[in-house]
Amino acid sequence: MNTPDLVVTLARELKSRALMMATAESCTGGLIAGACTEVSGSSDWFERGFVTYSNAAKTELLGVPAELIAQHGAVSEPVARAMAAGALAHSPAQLAVAVTGVAGPTGGSADKPVGTVWFGWATAVGTFTEHQRFAGDRAAVRAATVRHALAGLLQRLP
Repeated sequence: MNTPDLVVTLARELKSRALMMATAESCTGGLIAGACTEVSGSSDWFERGFVTYSNAAKTELLGVPAELIAQHGAVSEPVARAMAAGALAHSPAQLAVAVTGVAGPTGGSADKPVGTVWFGWATAVGTFTEHQRFAGDRAAVRAATVRHALAGLLQRLP
């Protein structure tokens, strides 16, 4: 499913359940929030977005412990989990998605090559994480990340 179709489907499902969502974005820099707010009436189901590109922003805005980032790196399962949980804790939303990754073309390493993205989805049931490795240039990695984040929200709706 393409991004606009995912957003329309997500919007319908969130509205029908009277739920709000939040985003916590690093490598996408607000693209998930932007895709959501492209839809007229999104204020009915999109509560807020956090763009936490720097490590300091992850700590200050989402409550991600600096020690967690220092120990595991910003692009990691524990940080994605903490970002998603932090987005829920710092908003009245019932559902949150977080992304942290290496979009490229620089910044990759042997352990975390370009295209590496960690996702976190937080709901009342718990916080779920997943790792993906996307191919392509910076724009392709970011676009794939947006689609996967939205699809993951749909899968985790209560």
